[in-house]
Amino acid sequence: MAKLDLSRAVWRKSSASSGNGACVEVAFAAERVAVRDSKNPTGPIVVLPARSLTALLASLA
Repeated sequence: MAKLDLSRAVWRKSSASSGNGACVEVAFAAERVAVRDSKNPTGPIVVLPARSLTALLASLA
């Protein structure tokens, strides 16, 4: 799989976020979703198919 260029990604977090830096952020790009820890934005990023995130969120609802 080709490396996903996230240099221009728009990272989003929940509007319910308390602002303490302990949040999950997501960015959407080319049918994939990148997920990172907001308190470590230069740290590891998990990239998965968007449908996988959708399935995960549906299972938690």
